[in-house]
Amino acid sequence: MLELFPEGFEERETGDGIELAAYTDAGGEERLWAAFGSVSASAVAADWETRWRAFHRPIEVGPLWVGPPWEERPADGIAVVIDPGRAFGTGGHPTTRLCLELLLALERGSLVDVGCGSGVLAIAAASLGFDPVVALDHDPAAVDATERNAKANGAKLDLRRADALADDLPRADHAVVNVSASFVREITDRLQSRNLIASGYLECEPPELPGFRHRERRVGDGWAADLYRAEE
Repeated sequence: MLELFPEGFEERETGDGIELAAYTDAGGEERLWAAFGSVSASAVAADWETRWRAFHRPIEVGPLWVGPPWEERPADGIAVVIDPGRAFGTGGHPTTRLCLELLLALERGSLVDVGCGSGVLAIAAASLGFDPVVALDHDPAAVDATERNAKANGAKLDLRRADALADDLPRADHAVVNVSASFVREITDRLQSRNLIASGYLECEPPELPGFRHRERRVGDGWAADLYRAEE
């Protein structure tokens, strides 16, 4: 589904599993049939443009509150207000929470967020005192969303549009890669960071990363996030 609809799709819990739903056209429906062999289609509801807001709920991780601008933020703690726009990343996905849990325990220093999406992790890092924070993504919509959200939160970021598989990655104390297991494996030898927080994959598919030693794992709702340390 991520390959077919990188701009996002819905996960709905059913009585016997999880249903995945995407807003698409006839061409997208044909691709779904080719990929899965069986799909169902229904007309798009009139409120489709705002329906996603019902699934964008705030989360709290330690002192952090991550939520959309239409939700009331707490009076205390650190608020990270995220409006994803057309970029992937609302803050509500389990992998985001798991990455934030690992991020909170790290010694403050420089950080690079590879595949920043809407900027949740980069903005949270800057709000927690990591500096400098570099956020990069190849998708113009992601860069635009991160820039907008960083400004709304008063977060100082070094924001770049870049292809992590081709362009040079900046040197930083810490790297965060919350994309997919295959993507993490592809860019491991390109990272110039002492610590790596990796996520975007299921609990059953931990990536083996040459040059990095596994230090810690967090799991939730079937997803996982891992902390690695570069080998000396």
